[in-house]
Amino acid sequence: MSGAALLEARGLVKTYTVGGVLLTVLRDLDLQVEAGEMLAIVGASGVGKSTLLHVLGGLDRPDHGTVSIAGTVITRASDAELVSFRNRHVGFVFQFHHLLPEFNALENVEMPMRIGRLPTAEARTRATELVSRVGLTNRLTHLPSMLSGGEQQRVAVARALVMRPSILLADEPTGNLDEVTAESLHGLLADMHRANGLTSVIATHNPKLAAACDRVLRLEGGKLTPA
Repeated sequence: MSGAALLEARGLVKTYTVGGVLLTVLRDLDLQVEAGEMLAIVGASGVGKSTLLHVLGGLDRPDHGTVSIAGTVITRASDAELVSFRNRHVGFVFQFHHLLPEFNALENVEMPMRIGRLPTAEARTRATELVSRVGLTNRLTHLPSMLSGGEQQRVAVARALVMRPSILLADEPTGNLDEVTAESLHGLLADMHRANGLTSVIATHNPKLAAACDRVLRLEGGKLTPA
């Protein structure tokens, strides 16, 4: 770890109205993640881990507070600026892979580069390399329906990393996998974190995945505390 903060959140507040009742999910929450750190966030189901990751990555906006990534205060960005920033600087992995069913593994990994309008040849080369690095050299042309759950999630990891993001946010990345497949993905995430010089924030229920991280925080009552 470098000792310099890559992600900083200050005073985050996020509320929802459910059945006419105001629910505070994030309550004046602060977070600082150092460059190169692999951080796990744990907590009970429904406590707001997904909401926190969505706010940190600019998929959702807080009611109050700021989030900065690599010096850019994303909570002050316009919607268009935020879309561009996310595509280039933030990689997301979700519990469900969200692969596009009509595109094969290689094409799914290429998609962020197509959106970012990178040259076709560069996109193909970079995507092919990443699909190989996640162990799917022989699955390049397979549609998601032809892949196992673990293979689909490996494609999702490759897709999240293809734009060489500053930060990787993973929301229960092994939550839909059996134990053996989940452990394999733990190793992949750790390997890719180190090999790509990533800063990673992983929300997880899995104690083995949390234990593999540099630091573990618990989300409870809208606040983060050491686990």
